[in-house]
Amino acid sequence: MPDVRIREAGENELGLLLSWREEVLHSVFSLPANADTSALMRANEAYYKSAVPAGKHIACFAQKDGETIGCGGLCLHDEMPSPDNPSGRCAYLMNIYVRKEHRGEGAGKKIVRYLIGCALERNITKIYLETSPCGRPLYEAAGFSEMKDMMLLTYGK
Repeated sequence: MPDVRIREAGENELGLLLSWREEVLHSVFSLPANADTSALMRANEAYYKSAVPAGKHIACFAQKDGETIGCGGLCLHDEMPSPDNPSGRCAYLMNIYVRKEHRGEGAGKKIVRYLIGCALERNITKIYLETSPCGRPLYEAAGFSEMKDMMLLTYGK
């Protein structure tokens, strides 16, 4: 079985980033296929146009057999220093998504590990997670229960 590979998305891949972002939004928020996301996608486009070139957002794609099967993102941020984060450097790990037919092949774990590596290379001292109930096992399987100074951000119950 071919291996899943991770590659960082470049500035020149705005269209691909936006199409995957729309797929993530529809999947995660269970939006109907005909939902009008045009205003939201314009806001996402503006975000990517400024954040990716500025190094404030890192996006990656999981690929298998030359096909893109998943994606992930890391939003870099500075917050007020605190006892658990003296430098104030932090990141939001988000948009971890693998198409349903490819789940269980290790792509989600590889995306998470790749993005954690990107954060560590940039001396990020705290990572926030955004997840749904179905995403929690992925983070636990990727080792988050053993990581120090993590905060789990959830929506819904």
